[in-house]
Amino acid sequence: MIKVEHLTRTFGPKVAVNDVSFTVGKGEILGFLGPNGAGKSTTMRMITGFIPPSAGSIRVGDFDILEDPIAAKRLMGYLPESAPSYTDMTVWQFLNFAAELRGLRPAERGDAVRRVVETCFLQSVVHQSVDTLSKGYRHRLCFAQSIVHDPQVLVMDEPTDGLDPNQKHEVRNLIRRMGEKKAIIFSTHILEEVEAVCTRAIIIDRGSVVASGSPAELKSRAEGAGVLSLRVSGQSSDLLRQRLEELSTVRRASLVSASAGSVHLRLYPRDKAAGGELATAVADLVNRERWRVEELHAEEGRLDEVFRSITMPETARAGGH
Repeated sequence: MIKVEHLTRTFGPKVAVNDVSFTVGKGEILGFLGPNGAGKSTTMRMITGFIPPSAGSIRVGDFDILEDPIAAKRLMGYLPESAPSYTDMTVWQFLNFAAELRGLRPAERGDAVRRVVETCFLQSVVHQSVDTLSKGYRHRLCFAQSIVHDPQVLVMDEPTDGLDPNQKHEVRNLIRRMGEKKAIIFSTHILEEVEAVCTRAIIIDRGSVVASGSPAELKSRAEGAGVLSLRVSGQSSDLLRQRLEELSTVRRASLVSASAGSVHLRLYPRDKAAGGELATAVADLVNRERWRVEELHAEEGRLDEVFRSITMPETARAGGH
């Protein structure tokens, strides 16, 4: 439903988006992840036709956004960051106006507005003017206008920015439900959002795609992916590390803590793809030595580890900044 090829956008000498390519199919929710200033919003604006690319192409459905922008935009719903609204209208009036702009016939508009009012939980404020709404309700209203015409493609820029935890939960559930039938792309810098909602994610940094895959695939790239956490009582940390590092499957045994007769170690596999072999080898060693094990489990890689390793300079990571 969305096909982006070699997309580039420059502002004078600054390259905001640099040779970005990806696709989004029906039933997919693509998270566009990156630090502030990475080029996420600029990409969203090019996909939706608000600004033209300096190079590259964008197709929405069967339509090129530059050659046939009206047909392409008919397929899309767009929730921009800090979406505008007419504050002197009521919620119903604003949504009816949005439905009219989207080309819905008068007989269709009432049903469309009622549908999005229910979908976005706006029933209690439907007759209030927009200027009396809280920030959370305004956000729901802007979300509602983006789906009032039931688009096949939904593009959202920071859809939960500024919302409280309950409101974020509501919006994420909405995105998940709609993602079953639509092609959805949303930009975010919130890592938990990607894990909670996305079927696939792209990490963009300084205008370029630096990683792509499902949340699970991205997490598998973390240094902590496949690490075993082992806690043993009644043994010295030096002895444990020595014996564990003798195993061919262990690259490093790192001491986490040692107190009150209990030693906690993290065991890094020599080969991430062979995490099961590491667990088997450690379990065999534990049984042979008859160590008293308090804890043994495989750790899952964390998305924030991957994000930092990809988007932060080596010097910043080394300094802990």
